[in-house]
Amino acid sequence: MRSEKLKNKYGLETGKQPNRIGNGTEIKGDITSEADFRIDGILYGTITTSGKVVIGKEGYIEGTVSCHNADIEGKFSGNLQVSGILSLRPSADIQGEVITAKLAVEPGATFNATCSMKNTSVKPLSNDTAAPQKTA
Repeated sequence: MRSEKLKNKYGLETGKQPNRIGNGTEIKGDITSEADFRIDGILYGTITTSGKVVIGKEGYIEGTVSCHNADIEGKFSGNLQVSGILSLRPSADIQGEVITAKLAVEPGATFNATCSMKNTSVKPLSNDTAAPQKTA
């Protein structure tokens, strides 16, 4: 199996290595990546990724997050767009606006947000449930 290398706008090769903002680190700005993120520090700004965003217990994001999946234990304030599953752990504290396809909230999580469920597929009901007719 061949490992596909990606090139950024500067022509440098990049991979899909997970990214981490550690505890004690504060970043202000916008981040774009194809890889997953783990935030244990503080971010004021935007994260856009086709991967997963994890906010650890000590992590805090104020701004906008757009990702495929998210797993939150820490704090988030702003606009959160998750095209897949948003999982809120018991220590999560969410404030703002949320758009997600699926939402899992564990007991103890604080969820003070407006929430829209989008991109969910609903199976249509079938008419095949009618009782069979008796024949003579």
